[in-house]
Amino acid sequence: MKDPLKPRDKFRQKMSRDGLIRENMTTGETENISKRMQENPENDISKNLKPYTPKTPMPDKEISKRKSSRLTFTEEERSIPELQKYIKKSDRATDRLDKARDKIPKKKTLSFDREFDEKAGKGKTRLHFEEKEKPIGSGKSVKPLSSAMDEAGAFVHKKIHEAEHDNAGVEAAHKTEKAAETLGRYSVRKARENYRNQKLKPYRKARKAEKAAEKANAKYFYKKAMYENPNLSSTNPVSHIWQKRKIKKKYAAELRKKGQKAAKAAMKSAEKTKQAGSFLIRHRRGLALIISLLLIFILIFTGLSSCSSLLSGGLNGILGTSYTSEDSDLVAVENAYAAMESELQGKIDSVEKDHPSYDEYKYELDGIGHNPHELASILTAKHQSYTLSKVQADLQQIFGKQYSLTLQEEIEVRYKTETHTDPDTGETTEEEVPYNYYILHVKLKTTPLSDIARKILNEEQLKMYRVYFETSGNKPLVFGGGSPDGSASEDLSGVHFVNGTRPGNPELVNLAKKQVGNVGGYPYWSWYGFNGRVEWCACFVSWCYNKAGKSEPRFAGCQSQGVPWFTSRGQWGARGYKNIAPGDAIFFDWDGDGGADHVGIVIGTDGSRVYTVEGNSGDACKIKSYDLNSGYIKGYGLMNWD
Repeated sequence: MKDPLKPRDKFRQKMSRDGLIRENMTTGETENISKRMQENPENDISKNLKPYTPKTPMPDKEISKRKSSRLTFTEEERSIPELQKYIKKSDRATDRLDKARDKIPKKKTLSFDREFDEKAGKGKTRLHFEEKEKPIGSGKSVKPLSSAMDEAGAFVHKKIHEAEHDNAGVEAAHKTEKAAETLGRYSVRKARENYRNQKLKPYRKARKAEKAAEKANAKYFYKKAMYENPNLSSTNPVSHIWQKRKIKKKYAAELRKKGQKAAKAAMKSAEKTKQAGSFLIRHRRGLALIISLLLIFILIFTGLSSCSSLLSGGLNGILGTSYTSEDSDLVAVENAYAAMESELQGKIDSVEKDHPSYDEYKYELDGIGHNPHELASILTAKHQSYTLSKVQADLQQIFGKQYSLTLQEEIEVRYKTETHTDPDTGETTEEEVPYNYYILHVKLKTTPLSDIARKILNEEQLKMYRVYFETSGNKPLVFGGGSPDGSASEDLSGVHFVNGTRPGNPELVNLAKKQVGNVGGYPYWSWYGFNGRVEWCACFVSWCYNKAGKSEPRFAGCQSQGVPWFTSRGQWGARGYKNIAPGDAIFFDWDGDGGADHVGIVIGTDGSRVYTVEGNSGDACKIKSYDLNSGYIKGYGLMNWD
């Protein structure tokens, strides 16, 4: 029986000529382990060894998939009809990204994989070569030899320059030499640039494909969020579009942000792993399990944070609904369309002059005019950002659908009484004689732009159009809309007006003053031809001029129509003009960008202030006053009343 108090023997193993020897350090006894294994075949571990079977290399396509962060869709998701379209788009975009990345130059790097065998209780390290994308170089490298040559050349040129003033031939030769060197350096530089551009082509294509994949994935996540959360949807088209655009935009931004963070985290993790290699070897059993759990936690956390940012971004953000085109382009397109309407009006006005042979003209005319914001909303929904040259064909199409002018001839057989006198008897008789009576019917049919929008825009664009139109593109005054002033109309009691040399039109002023208190702009915008409310300050001024017996000026836009009408006729006075008269038009520039935002009618001046009647001043007709030198005043449209 073994003594329980006796310490355990210590053993060590060493290799000898006879094989592996086991030595008892306590007793000094030795044992040939190799011989024992040969005598006992059951202990032969070679029987338990399995032949090495190399792992099937991962196809290139699978490697690409792993790199491109392809979205994983469950069978349930793929079976949802509302998501199938967007899943296919995401897959196609990722396939294109994979192909683009496969064309990026690769380099082989030595890597090692650390695996933990739970049964054996040991860790294994496997070395292998791994293909990685070559990073984009800086493109600039300074060769020591080149630098030395440049310095030597500079020294030589310096010495020649010191002596060339004494010899014209040397100077000329020196300049020729420098020009040749400059040309040579330019040729080399251009060759390098061309080479670099060709070298970077795969990277550019991969980046383009990456953006397309991000866009497709963002759209899928938006549709998925709408499907899983029906409460996010809204019957209000404004809210609906706001949610959609904001969710997609926020997701794309967060996706790029997460990608950057993931890349940095991966680099940092790799560095730390390298530094802790020796520690892992010493504590391989416990640390391998901890690292595995940590990696799983990171993957889960990244996925959850992406989803949370998607939903929070969709619920908390507000989408910008502004026109995306430049203000100058918006006004230019509006001016072009207004010019087409003016040409149409001129054609109608000259019908009797152009067709003088008719006995009667019958007119059946709808109004000519449009809401500038309605036109801009249609074009923005269709093109997002646009210029006049880009939408010229669209303007012709919309104009052709909005206005239909027809001239139709009608011939009526009428009778007239003719008196005949018999020359022999002198008897007078009357006779009804038929004749042709020519009538020209002039008919103008106007279709609202809202009806045209439903015909030329798809469902998605139509929703965007309604949003832009409802918000006026967040630029309500870009076409000359009115005044945001919500203060009350001013009292003219005690105001002493100074008479100028121009008499003006007091009757017009009294007519305009009687409109004070009108809210909403009816009937001014309806008289102009609009089917619904528009920014109506210009319509009010045009209505007043028409009631005073002036068919012109007739304008609905301040900067696009009103200002050009006066300036083209030499009837314009800049801010500070001393001879304004009652009935003149006064134009305002609220934001100081040089464009007219509002228009009113001059009542008169007391020498220091100008008093006005304005439509659409806080959506009402009001009497207002301004300092004659106010920076808000753009200028005056001078009316000729004589």
